[in-house]
Amino acid sequence: MKKNFTVRHGALDGVEASLSVARHHSFRKAAAELGVTPSAVSQAVRTLEARVGVALFIRTTRSVGLTEAGLRFFARATPAFDELIHACEDARTLGKRPSGLLRIAVPRAVIPLILEPVIASFCHTYPEIELEIAASNDRVELAAGGFDAGIRLGQFIAPDMVVVPLTDPFPFVVVGSPDYLGARKRPVRIEDLRDQACLRIRRASGAIASWTFVEEGRSVEIVVSGPLIAHEYPTLLAAALRGVGLAQIPGPLVRAPIAAGQLRPLLTRFSSTTPGVFLYHPGRRQVLPKLRAFIDHVKRR
Repeated sequence: MKKNFTVRHGALDGVEASLSVARHHSFRKAAAELGVTPSAVSQAVRTLEARVGVALFIRTTRSVGLTEAGLRFFARATPAFDELIHACEDARTLGKRPSGLLRIAVPRAVIPLILEPVIASFCHTYPEIELEIAASNDRVELAAGGFDAGIRLGQFIAPDMVVVPLTDPFPFVVVGSPDYLGARKRPVRIEDLRDQACLRIRRASGAIASWTFVEEGRSVEIVVSGPLIAHEYPTLLAAALRGVGLAQIPGPLVRAPIAAGQLRPLLTRFSSTTPGVFLYHPGRRQVLPKLRAFIDHVKRR
């Protein structure tokens, strides 16, 4: 038969007062330490003894001592209560200044785009924070995974999350290397992609992503084919640079290779735009100083 376990209301009532009396062997000194009256301390002790079901103290007009039951009780209660106080102090510290372990779930493609430029400066600026970056393309449940926050493209974030924009909106750009384009006819229409070697990405859901465009104000999705399927954009980018095929990649990741002439942008008038990259977390009331420091640091840079 299943048992019902409950925390008794007021289970710690009187413990602090009784520990103080046991330490000082005096109700008056305990009252002075706690900033209450001796009668309040006496009442707290009686309440605890009634709940435990045995006398913990031997009282005379001249002194206060411990019964055998009291000795056993306080031998175990004292370190336990001290640990509880330390636990409260540790938790309170996290709420006062940026410190502790900060765990962020991030897709691999976002690391070079957002995090690599700021990791070193953040760690130097906040030496009391341990920053853990968990790189995964899977959709992560923050609470279940023990994460403070996540970073993703805006369209993939659940609507109940609080979001903080980290980038402006940017396009998805079709790119190809000069070597690839020198051996193939350059596509000028969306339909021309059916005759191209297109590098594709598999989503965390398991589906292979279509390529998305905007034509005459409406969204157009096209199923393409090609020699490579990857799970992350850096792999597609590396393959495109080596002439394996065309790739549709977030604009910020291909800005430098395009400027260097290593890749050529294609079909730019049809490019679709994403809302950008966002940091997301469960709620405003749960933003500890360590996460607030990270958000502010990333946005400043």
